[in-house]
Amino acid sequence: MTPATGGTDALLVCLQLADSAFPSGFYTLSHGLEGYVQARAVTPETLPALLADLLRHGVGPSDATALVLAHRAATAGEWELLAAVDRRLHATRLNRELRLAATRTGRQLLDIARESIGGEALERYADLVAAKRAPGCQPVAVGVAHAAAGVPVEQAATSDLFAFCGSFVGAALRLRLTDHRKAQVLLRGAAPIIRETVEAALARELADLGGCVPVADAMSGRHERAEARLFMT
Repeated sequence: MTPATGGTDALLVCLQLADSAFPSGFYTLSHGLEGYVQARAVTPETLPALLADLLRHGVGPSDATALVLAHRAATAGEWELLAAVDRRLHATRLNRELRLAATRTGRQLLDIARESIGGEALERYADLVAAKRAPGCQPVAVGVAHAAAGVPVEQAATSDLFAFCGSFVGAALRLRLTDHRKAQVLLRGAAPIIRETVEAALARELADLGGCVPVADAMSGRHERAEARLFMT
């Protein structure tokens, strides 16, 4: 398939990869939200603040930064650096369920992207994962897929952060923390934070990769041992 060169083609790739119907398994994740609900630590009123904190201090420094670095490494053909980004991101996942979710969705996305997008970058990354030199985390797989499709890195990071927000809001709907109208208000309200988070991710280097949201890690640990769970994370 001919790579996108920006504009409409790049937008179409972003829409496809960010679509909640894309079969990567993202719909199985609550991104820690179910743990907060189980602990009664979030309400409909505090939901926007929680999403903002996760973006600024968790997903931005970790996932978005890894996506940017992976995109650049794949574009430059720096395969060892790509593997190093993937391993470092995986190491920042403190809980087993978070590590497992990242690689399950990442490998699924990689497999589908190889078929639907194609390109040397995705094949080289797949070889690294198959050889167990890279774990196959979802943000890295998305970064490589966007690079293979010729989507600019800023647009790729923005698209994936919106996909995260959409998945988070979808989980909030299923957990009855919001309704469909308020969910759209929440998504639109996250736009300035997404822009801020992308700008920060673009400025980071490999040594800076890693988020810090201790309460979210604690909630994930509780969720991992919960007797009943609707979501994988």
